[in-house]
Amino acid sequence: MHNAISQNNYLDSLTISIAKYSKENQIREILQIPYDKAVGNIAVFEKLADKAIFLSKEINDSLLLAASIEQKILALHFTSKNEEALQLSLQSIRIYEKFNKQIKIGDLYSDLGWKLKYRDLKKAFAYMQKGIKIREKYNDNLDRLYSAYDNYGVLHGLKKQWDSALYYHEKSLKFRKHIKDSVSIPFGYSHIANVYLNTEKFSLAEKYLDSSLQIREQRNDVYGITDSKLYFGDLFFAKKEFNKAAFHFDQAFQLSNTYKYFPLQKYAAEYLYKSYDSLKNYKEALKYNLIFNKLKDSVSNVNTNSKIAELEIEYETERKEKEILTQRANIAEQSLTIQQRNYQIFLLIAVTVILGFLGYLFYNQQKLKNQQLKKENDLKEALAKIETQNRLQEQRLRISRDLHDNIGAQLTFIISSLDNLKYGFHLPDKLDKKLSSISTFTTSTIYELRDTIWAMNKSEITYDDLQSRISNFIDKANLISEKISFSFNAEENTQKDLKLTSVEGMNIYRIIQEAVNNALKYAYASKIEVYINSTNKQQLTISILDNGKGFDLKKVDLGNGINNMKKRANDIHATLHFESIPNKGTVIKLTKELNT
Repeated sequence: MHNAISQNNYLDSLTISIAKYSKENQIREILQIPYDKAVGNIAVFEKLADKAIFLSKEINDSLLLAASIEQKILALHFTSKNEEALQLSLQSIRIYEKFNKQIKIGDLYSDLGWKLKYRDLKKAFAYMQKGIKIREKYNDNLDRLYSAYDNYGVLHGLKKQWDSALYYHEKSLKFRKHIKDSVSIPFGYSHIANVYLNTEKFSLAEKYLDSSLQIREQRNDVYGITDSKLYFGDLFFAKKEFNKAAFHFDQAFQLSNTYKYFPLQKYAAEYLYKSYDSLKNYKEALKYNLIFNKLKDSVSNVNTNSKIAELEIEYETERKEKEILTQRANIAEQSLTIQQRNYQIFLLIAVTVILGFLGYLFYNQQKLKNQQLKKENDLKEALAKIETQNRLQEQRLRISRDLHDNIGAQLTFIISSLDNLKYGFHLPDKLDKKLSSISTFTTSTIYELRDTIWAMNKSEITYDDLQSRISNFIDKANLISEKISFSFNAEENTQKDLKLTSVEGMNIYRIIQEAVNNALKYAYASKIEVYINSTNKQQLTISILDNGKGFDLKKVDLGNGINNMKKRANDIHATLHFESIPNKGTVIKLTKELNT
């Protein structure tokens, strides 16, 4: 209690003392509030964080705003306002991305993974791994990096991967002891105790919990003491010593109620109810069950106050969506024009009736009406076609987003997991090579997925799109195969305005990929060339040549690669011709009649 008073006095005194400072200095003082002082009075700390955010906006300093938002996120964490905390995390990430503050981005990604652990464990793992990887790459402050390792161990514990959890907890604790970090060491002890508790090594768990509580009591860390009491309650509950469990849960409940630690209070109420129920003390069980449900509903209401913003929005998708909105605006304008024309026709008919020129005007009016109906039908057909194209484009965008966000993220997660395995364990060479092979294959799959998304995002593929895609592929092949010379040439007389459907463009690109890959694997060539030519608007010709060993078309069985190329050519109504001379090389020519 003495410490709580000193912490309250600290924050209250700070609130008064900084009032005379400049706006920037007020912000910087708020950003320097220590963790243990912040959790001593969350309500005052949150108000100070709000003040820092307000002042940062007033002086228009984006970096100070992002740092102030981080303080606000810390306050929200202890009041279970998880949705708002997640929104602010994403807002802060975007600010740091604008200034290329990679370490801060990594820090926030790690924190985002921690906050998502009870909502979406898969995404929590992905964000935590992404954050750690960024921070390791850019040599983040070791203190914060090892905090992320400790939290990463908690995520492994939630998946019941106790060996991995213990590895990361001990890795973090070793560093904490080295730097004598009295704030974080108790957390490390508690997390290790939790692993032993869940693996039913109760004596070890109690030993670590005693060490954690002793340090926290020496520091008068109210939040930490509350946390330790909950862990002791978990320990005795697991051992079915329900009287002892209830004693510790009750202590945690009283502390969390006093200092407004809502998540801890809710947890304590839930297990007080369960402990008293196990003791058949139904009066107390009912009491805490009602408290638990009230707290649960309160937290739930807070969590539904706002929606989580999307983390990463593809710029190409945004552009497409803007184009769709523009098209819809044009359609609305055309509809208004048609409506105005209809009003003019009705007015003309009324004037014609009033003037009495029933004969001549009737004939001319009927003729005009027929013409207008034809125009309306033409416009309706055009509108229907545009709307159909819009729906198809929306479906493409949805599918491509799903592929990117779900399949792409899962493949990236696989690569990260393989890298973590190789980093975290000393593996035999054979297994290490196998994991590297799987990682390479998965990376290749991501590239192919991106090619597919590229095609799906386009209703048509221009000559420039195709040329750029082929050129990028050839450049990558050049980097990978140093002993082979690659070249890509487009004839000067090629029609620059030719357009292909997304299916045609994708199949042509895949045929070129397959042809070049076959030459790399089997031809033993020193030179591979790709030519593209369209001498008129009727025909497109693409040639892939190599100076390799060639083969006898009559004697060699066609493999899956060549059969796939033929099937792709057939699907787009193109012809594929092979010429090969042993020891001299191979020519593959694709001919596509345009507008067929």
